[in-house]
Amino acid sequence: MTSVEPPTESTLFKPVRAWWKEAIVYQIYPISFLDSNGDGLGDLNGVLSKLDYISDLGVDVIWLCPIYPSPLMDMGYDISDYCDIDPKYGTLEDWDRLLKGAHDRGMKIMMDLVANHTSDEHEWFRQSRSNKSNPKRDWYVWRAPKIDAAGRRQTPNNWKSVFQGPAWDYDKATEEYYLHLYHPGQPDLNWENVDVRRAIWDVMRFWLERGCDGFRMDVINKISKVPGLPDAPISNPDEEYQQAGMYYVNGPRVHEFVKELNTQVLSHYDAMTVGETPYTDSVDEIAAYVLPQNKELNMVFQFEHMVVDTTLVGESKDPNPFLVRKWELPEFKDIIFRWQLLKREDGFWNTIFFENHDHARSVSRFGNDSDEWRAYSAKMLAVLQVTLSGTLYVYQGQELGLRNFSRSWGIEEYKDYASLNYWKKVFDHRKTREEREDVDMSDVLDGLSKKARDHARTPMQVSYSAHAMTCICWCLDRPVQQWDGTPNGGFTTGKPWMRPNDDHASWNAANQVDDPQSVLSFWKRVLKIRKAHEVLTYGDFKLYLPKDPHLFIYTRSLEGVSALVLLNFSTHESKLALPSEVDLAKFKVEIGNYEDGEVASDFTALRPYEARLYFAL
Repeated sequence: MTSVEPPTESTLFKPVRAWWKEAIVYQIYPISFLDSNGDGLGDLNGVLSKLDYISDLGVDVIWLCPIYPSPLMDMGYDISDYCDIDPKYGTLEDWDRLLKGAHDRGMKIMMDLVANHTSDEHEWFRQSRSNKSNPKRDWYVWRAPKIDAAGRRQTPNNWKSVFQGPAWDYDKATEEYYLHLYHPGQPDLNWENVDVRRAIWDVMRFWLERGCDGFRMDVINKISKVPGLPDAPISNPDEEYQQAGMYYVNGPRVHEFVKELNTQVLSHYDAMTVGETPYTDSVDEIAAYVLPQNKELNMVFQFEHMVVDTTLVGESKDPNPFLVRKWELPEFKDIIFRWQLLKREDGFWNTIFFENHDHARSVSRFGNDSDEWRAYSAKMLAVLQVTLSGTLYVYQGQELGLRNFSRSWGIEEYKDYASLNYWKKVFDHRKTREEREDVDMSDVLDGLSKKARDHARTPMQVSYSAHAMTCICWCLDRPVQQWDGTPNGGFTTGKPWMRPNDDHASWNAANQVDDPQSVLSFWKRVLKIRKAHEVLTYGDFKLYLPKDPHLFIYTRSLEGVSALVLLNFSTHESKLALPSEVDLAKFKVEIGNYEDGEVASDFTALRPYEARLYFAL
């Protein structure tokens, strides 16, 4: 991330309020949420049966990861039909019932719009690859091969895909390559073609007219590529294909295209929008998607804090998500601080998240997932998240303090294409270099055990108590599987598509829902506090002790109301030495993550992973 000076606080700042700024969003990965029919796959009726659980948590918006028809080469982010539901998840009528059930409870539904690419099984691509004269040929990015001096066919350029290997796949029938920034089964759409853009507008209108309340827009910053698609500079001489983000991330027409989405579709609805903007280093580039005068999106996901533990490789600083680096709290605090105050007076709006379907569990990355400190650090991270300014996103299972699965799992348990592809790349390289089959891959498993996307995708191991919900949904004529400590974590009566985490029998919502000291109960409490105090959503942010290696301390202030947050990111007591301007005697504790309730204001140290939230008297 480009280094910038932290913005200064503005005591004159007057927030512009909006429902989507104050919303609590709950992200659901449907295939792993709850299976209602015993086929081992989560589905829409499973989500429907747990709407009370989600509502009781304090959720306002449910974000569904892709549920469209898909061959699941990239777990649904390879879509073969934008205007239907995959039979694995249910039907359009099931979606309608889910929407009604959410709306009846005062919640909204946000869909995942994947518009940079489709599946290679989409009818658009089937036509595009059928022959060069097909009207949809130009709906995708096709190029003739290069021919080297020896007369051999080569890819059109040297771009590397996000999932490693060439970003091009050869089509024998038409003797050209198509571009795929991700899996070969995910060909990139050609947004230069206005007919493609109109087709995406129609997709959005289809869901909005059906009642959808907004969109999360997958890799929206990659829809524009630099004309000519030139070769990328050589940043890694040891590899044939090179990182080429400078030619397709935040491309020359991306803001024109996103403005069109707003003008043609979004401006006609009260829809919530959030864009995904990975591989973006410039805060100005990110802000351009959000600033109100640009009329593009409500907010975006930026990932600077989510790669603080990621190793950057080569001169291009290409991130390898599976190589772990040790991070220090001061750098984490600096990132949070800068984004809390970035362009606030201009209307920039933040997103607050520590987990999603593309990242390992937050308690394993930013907290401490040992049996001793897991619950404390999960609650501490909850306090951090709910006291930051921006729209709040909670990923399924985060509210339970779910952690990464065990290092003992072999590669056969991993399901994500990115994980398996990385394993194969390293294995093949070592096998060739060492001329043996039994190469040592323990270091790769070490990295995967900490950072793989698979950790966020294990089946949910949670249950809602029978006294609060019968688990017989009003729209279904059969009981719905309970979430608990039974086989498969209660996720399914069949064989789950992915192995449940080993701790499901002891760490599940059936054990947490009636426990006032559980992580789940704590999340419910802190979300209620957030909703009751606008200062936590809109207030100014002032950081104290920025270089302290263990303590994260800050205040929030808005229109005469002040909050104080004290967090200890360590396994030992940390002495508290607040500046004189922060007088604890003038604050009253609202909540803490230790079981002893309200604590005295004259304490001198924070206990391991302790969190306290105060409001001024």
